[in-house]
Amino acid sequence: MATIGPVSERERIRELDILRGFALFGVLVVNFVAFAGPQVIAADAQLNALPTVAIDRLAHFAIVWLAEDKANTMFATLFGLGFYIQMSRGEGKPGFEARYSRRLFWLLVFGWLNATLLWIWDILNLYAVAGFALLLMRSWRTRSLVIFGTICALYSDKLQDWWIGVMGWDLVPDSWYMDPAVLQRQETALHGSYFDNVVSMWQWTWAEWLAGGLIGAWIVYALGRFALGAAIGRSGILGDIPGHLPLLKRIAWVALPAGLIISLVIKSMAAGLWGEDAETVGDILRSPAALLLAAGYASAIVVALHSGRGSRLWKSLAPVGQMALTNYLAQGLIYAFILFGVGPGLGLAGRIGSFAVVLISVAFFALQVALSNWWLARYRFGPMEWVWRTLTYGERPVMRRAVALPAAA
Repeated sequence: MATIGPVSERERIRELDILRGFALFGVLVVNFVAFAGPQVIAADAQLNALPTVAIDRLAHFAIVWLAEDKANTMFATLFGLGFYIQMSRGEGKPGFEARYSRRLFWLLVFGWLNATLLWIWDILNLYAVAGFALLLMRSWRTRSLVIFGTICALYSDKLQDWWIGVMGWDLVPDSWYMDPAVLQRQETALHGSYFDNVVSMWQWTWAEWLAGGLIGAWIVYALGRFALGAAIGRSGILGDIPGHLPLLKRIAWVALPAGLIISLVIKSMAAGLWGEDAETVGDILRSPAALLLAAGYASAIVVALHSGRGSRLWKSLAPVGQMALTNYLAQGLIYAFILFGVGPGLGLAGRIGSFAVVLISVAFFALQVALSNWWLARYRFGPMEWVWRTLTYGERPVMRRAVALPAAA
């Protein structure tokens, strides 16, 4: 038997690459809006004093309603599905477990380097941990994966915050999110050195992510979605997508409108429009409700891909998804460039609202689409994908194409 090797271009599933590219855009916008928003490196008073405050609030509301948790849900589910496909193709072949484990180990390294040196809310380290757990779950029945994934979807950082509060514990002091601490982080972001900012962000990572226990909630979050991704892989849909289009259409017709309505209600509750008790319930329900709208998005896009116009509209996202690791890591650069004052950074922390952040995100993602299409027309892998494969398989795959391909229009 041949040893497990890298997935060839012929083996790639175009729909998954396109969905991954779409999810990456959502991850970019959600992360950027949250990081530039209040309680991180911008104070409420600063953001409320901006001349764009009215449209900023609308933009923030729309992003939370339409993308928050939904983009992460899609991205995590697709990552889990991708890992499951790799396991199913490699199971029983010599060297499978060692190479799969090596792949996850290097993803963990990339994640912690990213979290330490650039982007504190990195998710790659979580995906590596969830990937190891998925390896242990690979013999589970499909039904067990669905039940486990659904139960995990009921858990979230908001639910964890609630029960920790009920227990009377105070893992992350409220002072961490109040103006003195926020303005101190902002001062470091605007005027500190790169090393000062690494230290500042590491203090945040320690206080909230590690000592605060947030990492535990997000591991459950990722693992549950990985299990659902594996269940999708087991379902047989990927082996015959055209034959499952009627099912996907029904899912889209139900999940898309229902998900939009339910997410709007939950967002209104979480915003405190229905009272303090409803605010807590809305926060807790936000994560499981995201599964419905994410399923609606994914099903609608796959159905659209099998129509002529929809295929032309979405196909340019495939290279973005094929270079998901490179593009995800690159997104941390735009956050730093816009918000921080280090080096060429613009230092706009506290001086830019959600609407401007959304516009910048759209422009940056358009650049990523153009660059990804240009790159993969000339090279077989994205830069970080090439590094990942080299470290995983112990050999350097051929990078440059013999003949350049036409970029997607």
